[in-house]
Amino acid sequence: MDTPGNNVNNVNNVNNVNNVAEPVASFLAAVNAHDRQAFRDTFTQDSVVNDWGQVITGRDNIEKWSDTAFVGSQPHFTVERTSTTDGTVTVIGDWRSTHANGPSRFDFDIDGDRITTMTISEG
Repeated sequence: MDTPGNNVNNVNNVNNVNNVAEPVASFLAAVNAHDRQAFRDTFTQDSVVNDWGQVITGRDNIEKWSDTAFVGSQPHFTVERTSTTDGTVTVIGDWRSTHANGPSRFDFDIDGDRITTMTISEG
């Protein structure tokens, strides 16, 4: 149910991310294009990623982690649902890659045009 502060959108095609807040839309496009630089550019210098409990801090370390576990794993993410609640953007969908597969949830905190935190968990 949509309530103030809780905006829910269904997105059936990952290429149609018009209803996803920036910089998350750019992040999703970079992931599916396997674009390392564009992926890196969506994060702040001191961003934090929590990948199912593994915490990675700082853009340089996130890039190293991503080379194996994320963008470097030839991923494809199909967006199924998005929502924004109290400033946190949530994207739920199906993740496919050479590293991991399955339903996934991504929660993003944003500062301006950059991601400050990204938490990955079961979708």
